[in-house]
Amino acid sequence: QVQLVESGGGSVQAGGSLRLSCAASGNTYSRSYMAWFRQAPGKKREGVAAIDSDGDTTYADSVKGRFTISRDNAKNTLYLQMNSLAPEDTAMYYCAADERVVAPLHQYQYNYWGQGTQVTVSS
Repeated sequence: QVQLVESGGGSVQAGGSLRLSCAASGNTYSRSYMAWFRQAPGKKREGVAAIDSDGDTTYADSVKGRFTISRDNAKNTLYLQMNSLAPEDTAMYYCAADERVVAPLHQYQYNYWGQGTQVTVSS
């Protein structure tokens, strides 16, 4: 089992950057697929980026070239570096994990979730 705690959210102007972190506990972390999702008010939760235990990554088209997902297995931490932020990136961002994932950006693939961290981008 994996427990997840996100941090690093905040308010930033358009064009700015933020780095989200997700601290994981549990002895299966290093074998887990990890991902970031986001949900804006009134919208469905969407996959943003995912990374497997070997470091292979998957990104949503809307964030390619702007966001970078990474993980530090020694620190049991997942990161999301977000650059060139735009108002449409405003959402609650969630960290997710699971050991067996076929479709990395589909929320139903993940059984373990954090509580979320808010990102607000103003124009």
